[in-house]
Amino acid sequence: MNESILVTGGAGFIGSCFIRHILSNEDVNIVNLDALTYAGNLENLKSIEKNPNYTFVHGSIQNAELVKSVCEKHNVTSIINFAAESHVDRSIMNAHPFIDTNVLGTLILLEVVNELKLKLMLHVSTDEVYGSLGETGKFTESTPLSPNSPYSASKAAADQLVLAFVHTYNTPAVITRCSNNYGPYQFPEKLIPLMILNALEDRPLPVYGDGMNVRDWIHVQDHCEAIWTVYKTGEQGQVYNIGGNCELTNIEIVKSILKQLNKSESLIKFIKDRPGHDLRYAMDIEKIKIKLGWSPKINFEQGIKDTIQWYINNPQWCNNVRTGAYRDYYKKQYGEM
Repeated sequence: MNESILVTGGAGFIGSCFIRHILSNEDVNIVNLDALTYAGNLENLKSIEKNPNYTFVHGSIQNAELVKSVCEKHNVTSIINFAAESHVDRSIMNAHPFIDTNVLGTLILLEVVNELKLKLMLHVSTDEVYGSLGETGKFTESTPLSPNSPYSASKAAADQLVLAFVHTYNTPAVITRCSNNYGPYQFPEKLIPLMILNALEDRPLPVYGDGMNVRDWIHVQDHCEAIWTVYKTGEQGQVYNIGGNCELTNIEIVKSILKQLNKSESLIKFIKDRPGHDLRYAMDIEKIKIKLGWSPKINFEQGIKDTIQWYINNPQWCNNVRTGAYRDYYKKQYGEM
């Protein structure tokens, strides 16, 4: 019998990339449980939706009865949890959905893992739980958590729950914390797709503050391969940092996109910085490199070039996402939500 993995939040940017990648390379069954909130898009999974090893279930990880019944019905052996509210700006406007999904939802998954005695839960987290760095240094797995936004606070709380369950109940769980992702199918509220699409339409490119905030960028494909590596060979109760070894300021990213599209830097519009904007993130990935043998493969120069071309080649996907028409796809495929 094939291994059966419950992937939560699998219609989102990173989750859908993971599902496409795994079903193209591994003989496993994937059950995708997604609430299809604004960033969940089943069009991301068109290429594999007829795969006999793939099943989609519409629902929330906050529904304990549903999570348990899905696991029992599909003989789920493990859970990989991508499900999360993840946009900092939205968390500043309203923190409640972030607590509900990121904290309470994670608690429910952990309880199901224990009750059904599943093999593993891999919890996908973020570098933002560490807070902000100065001009030097990198986050290691032992860096104290110091979240600065409602989003990162909710993810830090979820991480602590996972580790507490490992310690208290011997729950088979592991955590990954990744730096900023980019690549195809990313919802255009995030920096890179927003800048690409605005530049293509000669619209202003809004940049917070002076644009000097630094992030460590990783292509989503590299991230998904790292997650699979941790899933297969990671040690229970451990945390693994994942990053691209690619520190760039926001303004460097924006100017790079404009240059590749032959657009004027006059499109850049500096706007008031957001509250609590972390200055710099950078990941030390020595642990996953040494212990598990993973390192990123896609350099940023090629990755951003391919990403820009993907958005140019997929105007219908972009239009559907920006207008909300992508929600119609669910109705056509599965009926009313």
